[in-house]
Amino acid sequence: MDARQIRGLRPRLDRFLQRFEDCFLRCDTRAHFPVYVQGQLSNLHRKSVEPIAKEAGVPVRTLQEFLSLLKWDEDRMRDRVQQVVAAEHASPHAVGVIDETSFAKQGKKTPGVKRQYCGSTGKTENCIVTVHLAYAADGFHCLLDGELYLPQEWHADRERCRRAAIPETMVYRSKWEIARTVTGWLKRPPVTCRPYRRHGRGRSRRTPRLVRGGPAAQSVAELLEHDPRLSDQPWERYRLRDGSQGPMIWEIKHARFYPKDEEGLPALHPLRLVIARNVLNPKEVKFFLADAPRGTSVGTLLLVGFSRWHVEWCFEDQKDELGLDHYEGRRYPGLKRHLILTSVSYLFLSRVKQELGEKSPGTHRGPGPRRRGGADPVLVAHGPRLNDVAGEDRREDPGHTARQRQIRP
Repeated sequence: MDARQIRGLRPRLDRFLQRFEDCFLRCDTRAHFPVYVQGQLSNLHRKSVEPIAKEAGVPVRTLQEFLSLLKWDEDRMRDRVQQVVAAEHASPHAVGVIDETSFAKQGKKTPGVKRQYCGSTGKTENCIVTVHLAYAADGFHCLLDGELYLPQEWHADRERCRRAAIPETMVYRSKWEIARTVTGWLKRPPVTCRPYRRHGRGRSRRTPRLVRGGPAAQSVAELLEHDPRLSDQPWERYRLRDGSQGPMIWEIKHARFYPKDEEGLPALHPLRLVIARNVLNPKEVKFFLADAPRGTSVGTLLLVGFSRWHVEWCFEDQKDELGLDHYEGRRYPGLKRHLILTSVSYLFLSRVKQELGEKSPGTHRGPGPRRRGGADPVLVAHGPRLNDVAGEDRREDPGHTARQRQIRP
């Protein structure tokens, strides 16, 4: 988006930014808000404070103070973004996606910086990591919130945190890591709570525990290859969406899955395991685990599972177009405000694209959440009925047969 386009959208941008005016108590502080947003929406090569200030003809120091020192309510601004999305972009098919992104940084003073894996470059190097909540509904997507991932070494050095203005309440929290090597069972193995002492002496075995001789937990990939409940299950074909190169077809298998917990025991309640294989590239296999209510259709699970691409496009757009990774400050309040201001800029950009009827970014790259006509993923080849889930014990649900007659692909 160049300067001419920005000028053409200026009245619309002014009206949009007015919705955030109550986040500022002073008019002189409020005046810096459109300067920062317009700088992010401009065609500047670098969108850190200094280039934005120089382009707008304001003192660099003043814009730095707006970001890190001046008093205004960034939490209210974040809440307002979420209120606008909830009121004007709501959809019964909306999906929230949590993901992280990383920015390579030099030096040791940027909040949260350390040598760690940087997903942006694909290697271990000096960087910061932020975790975000994305919103996706039909062809619309945006970021609703973002927070710094505080490494453990920063958490342990509270003096270093104070120098970066990181609040005392902000502590180390490990990132959720869901590995493809997750293990479990398609049918819950027997568990015993009976105490046992060999020859009546010594410490009894721990309880509850797996019954001796029961099946061992296996990875989902091993279950797909070796367990007949999956290996013998025919693939179901679904058309997930129509891309620029034609329909995108994936083959699906699904089953109930009891993951192994930290004690080595099966979970009390099963998850839904959905395995998707790309018809055009059978080596591309995706595994999804869901705790959706019983009776949720496979089409709905696919709708959610294949919506993750939205957050990747949010990150890519915000880095390429808005300078999400261009923050150069040394204080946490500035970083937090930068993340929120970038969400405001991106929400405006996403709304303009939607209003102008432009093609949603990334529609040619991967399966999206909805087809143009608003339909769910469409079954194109019959296989097992939606409720014929591998590993399911029909005796647990007397109403299963009646529902099976009603819910068909």
